[in-house]
Amino acid sequence: MKREIKFRAWNKKDKVMVDVAAINFGPSGFWSLIEDADDAELQLADSYELMQYTGLKDKNGREIYEGDIVDVGIEDQDGNPLFTLVCYEKYAAGYVINSEANGIWQRLTEDCEVIGNIFEDKQLLEGKQ
Repeated sequence: MKREIKFRAWNKKDKVMVDVAAINFGPSGFWSLIEDADDAELQLADSYELMQYTGLKDKNGREIYEGDIVDVGIEDQDGNPLFTLVCYEKYAAGYVINSEANGIWQRLTEDCEVIGNIFEDKQLLEGKQ
């Protein structure tokens, strides 16, 4: 079984999400990346937050990445949608969402809808849709 492995990154300096063309690893982890294959300039890892593709797409066919905010159809007691963050959980050995409604981790599925990400849309997690 072949798994697609790819990344995107949040450029902290320019405050934009970028596709990652290449990553360089060293003994202590990733130390640089190349944003654009046409402009193969190495960028230091300190300037980026790296996010891995989960291998799943949401119900609209959009790729789901670690750090995405998703709508899984859960509502709070007032009937407002609760949005959750996609993250890797080593104890679950996979990507999960945190359901604030019941306080437990749930395995990520393709039934959700990506509505943003933690860097550009953090207010969605604070209930300020």
